[in-house]
Amino acid sequence: MISEGFWLWQFLGRLHPMVVHFPIALLLFGAFLELFTIGKFQSKLRPGINLMVLAGALSVLIAAVFGLLLASNEAVEGELLDLHRWLGIGSAVFSIAVLYFLNQVGKKKQTGKIKAYRAVLFIAAFGVGFSGHFGASLTHGEDFLTETFPWKNSNSYNSGSFDLAAYESGASGLSPEKEMQLIGEVRTVLAHNCYKCHSGAKTEGELRLDEREFVFQGGESGAVISPGNPDESELFRRINLPKNHKDVMPSKGKHLSREEIDLIGFWIEKGAPWPDGAEQKSVYRVAELAPRKPVLPPPSAGLENPIDLWVNAYFKENELKWQAAVDDRTYLRRIYLDVVGLVPSPEELELFTTDSNPDKRAVWLRKLLDRNDDYATHWLTFWNDALRNDYTGTGYITNGRYNITDWLYKSLQSNKPYNVFVKELLNPTDASKGFIEGIRWRGTVNASQRTEMQAAQNVGQVILGLNLKCASCHDSFISDWKLEEAYAFDNIFADSTLEVSRCEKPIGKLASTRILWEELGEMDSSATRSEKLRQLSEYLVQPANGRMYRTIVNRIWKQMMGRGMVEPVDEIDNEPWSQDLLDWLASDFVEKNYDLKELIYLIGTSKIYQSQSSGVKSADLLAASDFTFNGMVRRRMTAEQFSDAVSQVFSPVFEEKDLKYNPSQLLTEQSSNTHFTRASLVANNSFLTALGRPNREIVSTNRDSQASLLQALELTNGERLNTVLQKGAAQWKEKYKEGPIIIEEVYNKALLRKPSKKESEIALAALGNSPDVGQIQDFFWAVILLPEFQLIY
Repeated sequence: MISEGFWLWQFLGRLHPMVVHFPIALLLFGAFLELFTIGKFQSKLRPGINLMVLAGALSVLIAAVFGLLLASNEAVEGELLDLHRWLGIGSAVFSIAVLYFLNQVGKKKQTGKIKAYRAVLFIAAFGVGFSGHFGASLTHGEDFLTETFPWKNSNSYNSGSFDLAAYESGASGLSPEKEMQLIGEVRTVLAHNCYKCHSGAKTEGELRLDEREFVFQGGESGAVISPGNPDESELFRRINLPKNHKDVMPSKGKHLSREEIDLIGFWIEKGAPWPDGAEQKSVYRVAELAPRKPVLPPPSAGLENPIDLWVNAYFKENELKWQAAVDDRTYLRRIYLDVVGLVPSPEELELFTTDSNPDKRAVWLRKLLDRNDDYATHWLTFWNDALRNDYTGTGYITNGRYNITDWLYKSLQSNKPYNVFVKELLNPTDASKGFIEGIRWRGTVNASQRTEMQAAQNVGQVILGLNLKCASCHDSFISDWKLEEAYAFDNIFADSTLEVSRCEKPIGKLASTRILWEELGEMDSSATRSEKLRQLSEYLVQPANGRMYRTIVNRIWKQMMGRGMVEPVDEIDNEPWSQDLLDWLASDFVEKNYDLKELIYLIGTSKIYQSQSSGVKSADLLAASDFTFNGMVRRRMTAEQFSDAVSQVFSPVFEEKDLKYNPSQLLTEQSSNTHFTRASLVANNSFLTALGRPNREIVSTNRDSQASLLQALELTNGERLNTVLQKGAAQWKEKYKEGPIIIEEVYNKALLRKPSKKESEIALAALGNSPDVGQIQDFFWAVILLPEFQLIY
């Protein structure tokens, strides 16, 4: 629908989306090329830059005029439109300045104004870029780009069937309970399909569908619902139209399913009931806050570990069978990589396989957990990713970021109880303050990059399994969290009271100070920052916060089993494949004094952990809402595990000079006996990046286990690996000399087995009896590229 207006203005306004692409492309590219002329203004690029800047600035003015015509003639309202409009006007103003200074510098040769010209050019380019972003958000929705990311599949919604017959059971109409249940399902459909265009953030056609008052008020054309008469309700008519009809709703994205349409029609037919309190009932799945320890299933033959009892109950319910147990070689390699990040030696495998103790797997797992330094060095990688701690990078040189490596390593080495670990992160000393202090970016930053916002979002994500990023800008589209609730939590980390901003625009209201779940405790809003952090640390770690302990249990489960009980692991509100197992493990974790090693031991000694793993064709299958658990998911070694395995078997990948943190002064009686530099202790580089180590400027709680093109290129053509294998080949030639011996030793050390007859023949044909260094190096390469070497089976 459009407002009444002169047809020509409407026509020109609708040209805005076409015209606006010119300034975005021309100005941004012109500004980019301008960077190459710094130091030499009159470069050979100058004529082309001037032409692009001139055309871009003029098209900004035209696009701004057309945009104002579009906004005044189309029925679209909301904060996003306001932000887009003012950014567009600002870009137009700076474009006029660009034209002025371009004329002064280009035609009038006033070289003293070059800096001013460049300044307004870059501002105009950024303004056009940001304005275009918000314009795209208006057209396609605020999460149009990010909703494609696998970690954005939070609170996933499936348009399943609705049992309408269940509402018909009463002869006297809907009971109050049925009315509440019905409106809950209706609001779920509206939330997932309509809020992007018809809510407080964006209001097309003056119609809002997020609150009862606005739903029955209707839009610019009047009421959209006629209670009791679906056929006379404009909303019902629109959702029934063919997908390509100009009036269909939703006009963008997925069309409503037949079941969803029938549900809306049924609701309207029943008088469109909307009971008081309905808006307090979540339309999204919300995990329970309180802990819960369900009674264990009855004992079953051959199953003693509580984990196995829950898995067995799940298998029975889903008619699944147990996988066979893995052999000793596979199990030993599995626990070595999971606990200390190393591969066992042939000698260790020999001792393990000849051990006659029937409980040898549990005994060896306990021995590995007691290797405190190797354990700490390995798990340092996991926590560095999660706590965005690194050895080098943005902020460290300017004191805008603080390293917590020493505190983190010592905490892991001493197996610090997890509740104490979290308390020291939230109410930190100088040694542990880096996590909540965040990164102080230089220059002007938007609200979401302020350190208070970073702290709240990162604490929510890592410790509570909660995505607050959306709610930090506007009321969330993926959960019930509201902007003001997010700011109230942000305020805990602030030195002074924050002003609430919606989509970077202040709303003229100061934030309150509250914990996200007030039943955990009441914050003193007048307290100092340090006192607020102390209160928060006490409130969050109490056993009553079952959410926090479900989150960490789920993370450890994924590290060892390849897939969390809840996925993504940062979205604990999503439904787990076994709520009972998750709840029981979280409660047991608390009862065992928050001991991470005991949790690892419990998982590692379970029958399901010792069962055969399975592969998946696509990582998307692991994130699917209908995922069925049938055992461990096969994983690729991390960048650090792979590097250390190569170092153990062939030649060190890193040298001592590469160390960025040296824990040698902390070594205990169980100190590491490794004689090479562990990859977790070196700074990121092109080799580790290619193999999957993330940029730790943001929280990273999931590494892709799928092979990538970059990884393949690095493994086949990378300079570092080439040098390492060449050096190792020279050492092996000196030590072993003969081809058959080299073949036998490589298989023994790298794969913990003897080569088959066919493998020996193929390798010997390639090496010969007296191979040179190049032939040995190629053989090394062939072995490390084997899935048997790279995967954790």
